[in-house]
Amino acid sequence: MDTNKLISLHGGHSGQYCNHARDLLEDIIQKYIELGFTKIGITEHVPPVSDQFLYPDEKKLNLTTADLHKRFEDYFKNLKNLKKKYISKIIIFTGMETETYTGYVDHIKKLISKFKPNYIVGSVHHIDDICFDYSKEEYDRVVSMCGSYEAMYEKYFDLQYDMIKALKPFIVGHFDLIRIYDKDYKKRLLLPQINQKIQRNLTLVKSLNLVMDFNLRPLARGEKEPYITGSILKTVKKMGIRVVPGDDSHGVTEAGLHVDKAIEILKTAGFETQWPDPMLLT
Repeated sequence: MDTNKLISLHGGHSGQYCNHARDLLEDIIQKYIELGFTKIGITEHVPPVSDQFLYPDEKKLNLTTADLHKRFEDYFKNLKNLKKKYISKIIIFTGMETETYTGYVDHIKKLISKFKPNYIVGSVHHIDDICFDYSKEEYDRVVSMCGSYEAMYEKYFDLQYDMIKALKPFIVGHFDLIRIYDKDYKKRLLLPQINQKIQRNLTLVKSLNLVMDFNLRPLARGEKEPYITGSILKTVKKMGIRVVPGDDSHGVTEAGLHVDKAIEILKTAGFETQWPDPMLLT
């Protein structure tokens, strides 16, 4: 593998700044360097807009929105220092991963204005303000609230469309994350009412010249394919949309994991592997 091709533009979550991750951010960056990465995007989760959106692990530790905003400030300060420290070994792009819930648009725009990241990863983890990917129990609760898997999928892709339109994220994160706990996702994604929304969203991504996250988190969990699933990936290729690997790492052992496999998948599918650099938001 040509190490100059190694890249992840969605990753680097660390135990310092994310309660469901592990290890120090500097240790994770050192791991990327050890693996031969010459470019990496670090994209920590944004702090919540209010205590309503604290994750269960954050509530358990009695953290508040104010605590997480302070921690996010430390993240940007630390990442700026690490960027300078390792400049001769690796190019570090400074990023952040969005949420999509009530009040998110103004919240994210304020964070962008304050911290001036190189780029953002636009992600949807919530439906009706409930985080569907935190656990199987929460996922099933959202299915029940929506009335069916199909209705949940449709709502997810509508929320994603609105997010892409409002934020224009350089990276569209784990496009089909909604399938996370659905064993029948391959058939469901092809249903006409769902596929129509997928096509609509991809058309918007193409028109804005955004980049799709080829997210490797499922492979780290022992699943068979990344986000994006094969059927959507074929459509993405036909439409000429750019795709870049993202390890979505949450610790040292996951840094760079399966990126080489992702590159081979993309090359075999005919994708360009001259990766685009994030667009500066400053």
